Amino acid sequence: MHQEQMPVHSGSASAHHGEILQGVFHDEKGRLKRGLVTLPCPAWRSYATFFPSSSAAEITCTSGMWKARRAAVLSMQVFATDTSPVTGGFMEINSEVPRGVGMGSSTADVTAAIRAIAGFHGVTPTAEEIGRIAVSAESASDPIMIDDRVVLFSHREGTVLETFGRRLPSMIVVGCEADPGAGVVDTLTLPAAVYSAAEIDIFRSLRTELRAAVATGDVARLAKVATSSALISQRFLPKSAFDFLLQLCERTGGHGIQVAHSGTVAGLIFDSRRDGVMQAVDRCVAGLEKAGLALTEIISCRPAAVISR
Repeated sequence: MHQEQMPVHSGSASAHHGEILQGVFHDEKGRLKRGLVTLPCPAWRSYATFFPSSSAAEITCTSGMWKARRAAVLSMQVFATDTSPVTGGFMEINSEVPRGVGMGSSTADVTAAIRAIAGFHGVTPTAEEIGRIAVSAESASDPIMIDDRVVLFSHREGTVLETFGRRLPSMIVVGCEADPGAGVVDTLTLPAAVYSAAEIDIFRSLRTELRAAVATGDVARLAKVATSSALISQRFLPKSAFDFLLQLCERTGGHGIQVAHSGTVAGLIFDSRRDGVMQAVDRCVAGLEKAGLALTEIISCRPAAVISR
């Protein structure tokens, strides 16, 4: 399959750990758009390698990775020129990201594939360009391709509704499986949440609060936003351990919880600048283990992105 000895090209993308905020928000023209702010989880990644082939008219892909294949095909259409040597080949996807739990596995595959095709053509697309292709490939996409700033992302259109700042506040998030036994969540069959007028008003306030939390580095304020968003999500995709996690968070000195709005993971949020925070994290981990809730990741929103797995 790869006998032509043409140079191969690679791309990769990290996962996320659910959302800090998800709902519907007004765009610059006052129209309501579905949007979300994700929590990056750089420890888990998807890798794509493109093997171009002069004898192949189409792109094939690792079995079952139809979203990544569609992204590769679309990317070839977007980036190809009259001088492009080939239009076909094989896209190999290798992913570490858990599937069906709300950590953006398909978007990581798609983004990695887009970057591999872009590399083949010698172009460097913007994050927004990648986002638009990703949405075309999988109908709805997470903003993991935007890794240099905190954004409110219209995940069904691939556009940024607002940029809040360069980075999230300095915090540690203890991630876990919040609904053991629930099985894999199929995002393609998951009904879109229908929010009430009151909830839409809440989202407007939460957006304002998150903007301030990012601007000032206020972990407690951000955690309140995440908890409010998670509470609304309970109406649409409830987590069986939700109440326990709230209690454990309060008991161990955390500020709130965030959840995957289309998955089963959740995270307990701690301010990494507080005295004794690692002892608090240890107590939290012990509480999760005692309750039989599997740890997913301990994420640090600091230069050292991951403390442990």
